[in-house]
Amino acid sequence: MPKLGAEPIRRAALVKATIETVGEAGSLEVTVAQIARRAGMSSALAHHYFGSKEQIFLAAMRAILTLYGAEVRGALATADTPESRLRAIVAGSFAQGSFRRETISAWLNFYVLAQTNPQAHRLLRIYQRRLRSNLRHELRPLVGARAQAVARGLGAMIDGVYIRAALADDAPDRDYALDIVNEYIDRELEGTP
Repeated sequence: MPKLGAEPIRRAALVKATIETVGEAGSLEVTVAQIARRAGMSSALAHHYFGSKEQIFLAAMRAILTLYGAEVRGALATADTPESRLRAIVAGSFAQGSFRRETISAWLNFYVLAQTNPQAHRLLRIYQRRLRSNLRHELRPLVGARAQAVARGLGAMIDGVYIRAALADDAPDRDYALDIVNEYIDRELEGTP
């Protein structure tokens, strides 16, 4: 009989192993056995905790989204103006914990899975709506009626930078990503009367 408290530790190890394994493979073409081996347990135990590879991957994406939310909230903690809050959301979107090679690969594969899996599609929509809503809220005092359009463009920029980072041969460059998105913000704010 496993000792009390082993399940959350094992689940967390499987989630971490999933992100690392998918990141290394660059796709969802990994097996539960590979994930379980990396986590130091049997595939039967992995199936016991999650039921399927898709469920393990969804748990990994929930963990990534939870980290992302915490990083954005942390960045927002010291921001006190609409512009500083807007830039904090962007900075949180490219925080060190989220802008690692394996996490970026997981994001890209998450987008692919969301096309066919209703649970992944729902998670992706929640993320996108929350991001768009937060961006729009901070943009309204800065660009007025253009807030919706600028938020849509900014969201596309964030996603696009992640896609480029996933496809790049070298390590993702967080500073470069921030520069690209902040330049877009600068141009949009300059165009405001």
